[in-house]
Formats: sequence, structure tokens, C-alpha cells
Amino acid sequence: MQREMPARGCLQSSELEPWRNGQEEDRSVRGVPPPGGPHDTQPPILPEPLASDPPAPPNPRPAAPAPTPPHLPAGWRRLDAVARGLMAARALRSVAQGALAADFVLFLRALHWQPGTIGLLLTASSLAGGVLGLAVGPISDRVGRRPFLLIYQASLSACTLAVLADPRGWLLAVAAVVFGYGLGANGAAGPFAPAEQAWLARHVPASERGAVFSLNAAIGFWGMGVGSLIGGLVPRWAGALPGTRAYMPLFALTLALSVVNYRQIAALREDPPAGAQGRPPHLTGAPPPAAAGDASVSLPPAAEARVRRQENRTLALLVASNAVNAVGIGLFAPLLPYWFSARYGVGPGAIGSIYGLTFILTGMASIVTGQLVARIGLVRAIVWVRLAGVLMLLAMPLMPTFGWAAVLYAARSVLNRGSVGARQAFGVGIVRDQRRGLASSLNNVSWSLPGAIGPGVGGYLMALGSLSLPLYLAAAFQLAYAVLFGALFRRYEPAGTRRSPAAT
Repeated sequence: MQREMPARGCLQSSELEPWRNGQEEDRSVRGVPPPGGPHDTQPPILPEPLASDPPAPPNPRPAAPAPTPPHLPAGWRRLDAVARGLMAARALRSVAQGALAADFVLFLRALHWQPGTIGLLLTASSLAGGVLGLAVGPISDRVGRRPFLLIYQASLSACTLAVLADPRGWLLAVAAVVFGYGLGANGAAGPFAPAEQAWLARHVPASERGAVFSLNAAIGFWGMGVGSLIGGLVPRWAGALPGTRAYMPLFALTLALSVVNYRQIAALREDPPAGAQGRPPHLTGAPPPAAAGDASVSLPPAAEARVRRQENRTLALLVASNAVNAVGIGLFAPLLPYWFSARYGVGPGAIGSIYGLTFILTGMASIVTGQLVARIGLVRAIVWVRLAGVLMLLAMPLMPTFGWAAVLYAARSVLNRGSVGARQAFGVGIVRDQRRGLASSLNNVSWSLPGAIGPGVGGYLMALGSLSLPLYLAAAFQLAYAVLFGALFRRYEPAGTRRSPAAT
């Protein structure tokens, strides 16, 4: 009987045979039974069988109960210590970022910076973060993740100390560009975030990444909310610290939390880079070829080239779809305060209250999205919440009052931002561990650089009197992103991210 060709993405049996033999020899030397023995409870994942192969016997064991969600105390305790440490560091970092996000622009205004100069500074910060992040990820794949986070915390501490000593010095601009003062990065480690995401992914099972990364994002949103409340206390001590000195406690808070984070990150263990370990591979027949395995892969040259081509193709699709979404967000998100003011005549007090409330609600939505991932799959969860956000964005210009428009804005923002953790989990799950730094870098850059295009176009249209057109254009881009993401990545659903009906 003629054998059918293996499914696309599977390795040939001849390519796997040397690895199988080596695996059995390695097990026999170490006194470990071969695959299928009584102690082999987690055999390597092999390609799907060919159509002519005999069917595998059914698994007599019942399905394991679903793990406790990580946002519950029992679920948090069972997480790897490194994962808990990284999320705790993010919590402290987000508090400091939230404080400066609320008041950094006001601080620059008190220093007599002009609005155009402030805008250029924030744009330069966004671009610098994207460019630096593009280099950090691939390098961290080779030298490790922890050194980059330690460099970030040490440099942030030094520059913040310099700002406290001389807030009018040139280091203020350097620190703002490199560390994103005022941007509110949701607790991420600035341009070093790709290393942070790749490190976290290595210590989280693939089946739980959606929930854990969603919790990680929620922690950042909640910390930003707390930081924003702290920033709102500046008027209370302005009498004792007049002028620009009233903002110095916020920089002191940033310095203190950065020092604590340095010590906390330095205490976390990090295994050698995946490419240097040479452990046996975990292969899967479904694309992407190594998404289900976290161990480093040592394949024959032909197989390695095939796997790498598939990963590169998947990353290229992810970058292209992210760029579509980033342009849409850039068209209106940075300009929404202006749009609210011009459309409804409201001031910073009303707008700031809505923004603060949105941070708190977004953290809750991130947890819900993580649970949605476990029930319907990571890709579907992302697509569904994005489509709901598109409908709300289309309805915003039609609202007759600020109250109704603000409600739609908050709901839409909660849905879109609430899927940040799920999107990050997907981005690090489509490649092997030794390339996750590169994947995180490309994921971040594909958002930051295209997103810099939108504000100029949206501002130009609003200046012409077309207040609603940028929102409609943004909705079109976001709809295109949701459709593209679902169509392109449905077949790349990471293994184990969707439970069976019995498990739910």
C-alpha cells in the first residue's frame, strides 16, 4: 500500500530515527526505562502518525482536573518561583510608572517645556524603546535574560538619582527617552521587556501561558492604577514643596522601587540559555513545530532548517498583523483627550477620572480573558474581544453626551487592553525557547514603530475638522486585524490552551 505523505510541518521518520536511537541509548546509560516504560510519565511529543499506521490505543486514564487559576491563592503558590518573582517585580515597576504617567507631562510643563517639545520627547521615547528592544531580544537568547533586567534596574536607579539631584539637567531627557517616563508601560521593563517576557514564558507551561500572562498584565494595570492615585496626591504636599519640587517625591518613589526590584531580580535563578543545553527535542506535528515544547531543540541540520523556516514565516505573519492594529490604535488613542475636549467640551478632571477607572477595570478584564483562553482557546479569545471593541469604537462618535461616550471608551479599552496578556502568551508560544527573545522583540517593535504613524495622520484629520473620521478609520484597521489574526493563526493554536468540555 502506498503511504501518504506526512502532514505539512511534520518531520520525516528518517530524520527522527537518529534522535530516537540516541534517546534510548541515553536513557539506558542513565538507568531510565525507554519511552513507554513504567516511569516514563511524560514522553516526548512526536509527529502525528501517518494514515497507514495502526491507530494508537485509547488512553484509559481519566482527564486530569483543570489546574487552579493563577490569580487564586492556591494557583499562585503552585507557580514557579521565578514566575512569581518576575510578576512581583512588574507590580512594583508599574506603581512607579503609573505615578509618572499621571504627572510627568505636568512636571515638564512646570519646567517651561513647550507642548511641541514634550510631544517630540514622548515620540522619541516610543521609537527608542522599539529600536532598543529589537536588539535586546535576540541577544538575550544567547546570553540570558537576567543581565538585561539588572542593567535596566541599575540604569533606571542611576538616572532617577541624577534627576533628583538636578531636574533641569540633560539626563532628564535621556532618562525619559530610554526609560519611558510618562508613557505608562504597564509595568514592563521598557526596551528590555522582550527579555522579561521570554524569561517568564520559560517558567510557565504552555497550557497555562494564556492565564499566567493575563494575570501578569492585570498586575501591571492594577499597579498603574495605584501609581496614578499616588500621583494625584501632588497638590496635597505642594504647600511644603512648592514649584517643581512637588514632583520630586514621585521620582524618589521610582528610585526606591527600582532598588528593591534590582535586589529581587538578582535573587532569581536563571538556567543557561536554551541553545547551550543540548537536551533532546520535543517535537509536534502541528505548526508551529516546537510551540508545545519548552526544551531546547537539537535537530539534524535539514530538520533544523525546516523548523526555523516555519518559525520565521509565523513571526512574519504576526508582525504584519500587529502592524495593522498598531496603525489603527495610533490614529485615535493618543488623541482621545483632545477628541473628548473638542467634541464634548470636558476638561482634564473628567477625562482623568475615566482613565483612572479604566486601569482598574482593565486588570479585572485581563483575568477574565485568561479564563476565556482556557475555555475557548487563545486565538479565539483574542479575536472575540477585538471584534467587540470594534463595535464600541464605531458607536463612540454617535454618542450625544460625554457620559455615554466615556462608558463606551472604558468598555472598549477594557476589552482591547484586557487581551494584552493573551497576545503576549501567543507571541512567545509560537517559537522554541531559544528564539523567544527574538519573538518578543519583533512583537513589541511591530506595535511601537507602526503606531508612531497614526498620531500624525489622526491629528491632521482632526485639524481639518473631521473629528470622527480618525475613529472610523481606526475601527476599519482594528476590524482588519481581528479578521487577519483569526484567519492566519487559527491553525497555530498552542497545544493545551483549550480544555475539553469535560474539563470545564
